Amino acid sequence: MNIKQLEVFRAVLSTGSTIAAAKNTGLSQSGVSRIVQQLEDELQLTLFLREKGRLLPTPEARTLEAEARTVLLNVERFSQLAEDIRTGTSQTEFVRIGLPNSMWENFAPLMLKDYAREFPGVRVETFFETTTTIQRMIEQRAIDFGFLRHEGEISPGIGLEIVARGESVCVIPQAHRLAGYERITPDDLRGEPLVMLGRQREHRGILDRIFSAAAVRPDVHIETHSNSSACAYVAEGLGIAIASSFYANLYRHLPIVQRPFQPSLKQEFGIATAVGMPLSLAANGLREALKRQIIRSQGGN
Repeated sequence: MNIKQLEVFRAVLSTGSTIAAAKNTGLSQSGVSRIVQQLEDELQLTLFLREKGRLLPTPEARTLEAEARTVLLNVERFSQLAEDIRTGTSQTEFVRIGLPNSMWENFAPLMLKDYAREFPGVRVETFFETTTTIQRMIEQRAIDFGFLRHEGEISPGIGLEIVARGESVCVIPQAHRLAGYERITPDDLRGEPLVMLGRQREHRGILDRIFSAAAVRPDVHIETHSNSSACAYVAEGLGIAIASSFYANLYRHLPIVQRPFQPSLKQEFGIATAVGMPLSLAANGLREALKRQIIRSQGGN
């Protein structure tokens, strides 16, 4: 297996066809097909199903996707370091940060604007991923640090500094009748269209059990996997979401309100770093900018 095979593998995953992948990689269509076949032969796995001119990724391909991306990122980082050494610019600062998907729209731009005032020459690369992926990227040194929700056990190779907390709230359209309630219970949501987050995640399982204990069957109209999309759907009147107040506060500019959900559920959020790997001055600066933006986003000064 070689780097070119992984590049072609990622290109086919992202485009779904050998024609588009060929354009992205500068190869011929037959060249892409040949490399995909070679990779499948070497791994002894079927990575794509051929159907009506398209390549449909198998579950095995999806499982390998994140690791392929990490390998390619590390190769890119290695090549960039070699180039800096060759040209005498190896001291150039480069910081990589992992953030939850819901922080790309408003939070990250304001954080980077603040950071650029103190570190105008530093290149920053942002990755918007799930908590699990951010942890894996830290372990593999693909990023310098990440911000994530504390869910269950943290890998012993990762240190976590808790920097924010939240509680579960109902995110409701401003004009909805429930916007006048002081707090919302599962019984209040009976028959209401819901926008539910994070199927198969720990927090979603807790909510499902709460609804079951209250003998309320959730009327789920939309399943989604980011708080940003959930708040946007609520703003358009598509339903009511249950989210952490930490994320709901990032979208206070939308025509939505949040009311405490009962029973109360608490969340913790932290900055994760690799144990035994000190951050550079530039990375520490970005971590401090992250903390400042957290305070601002939650209504602080």
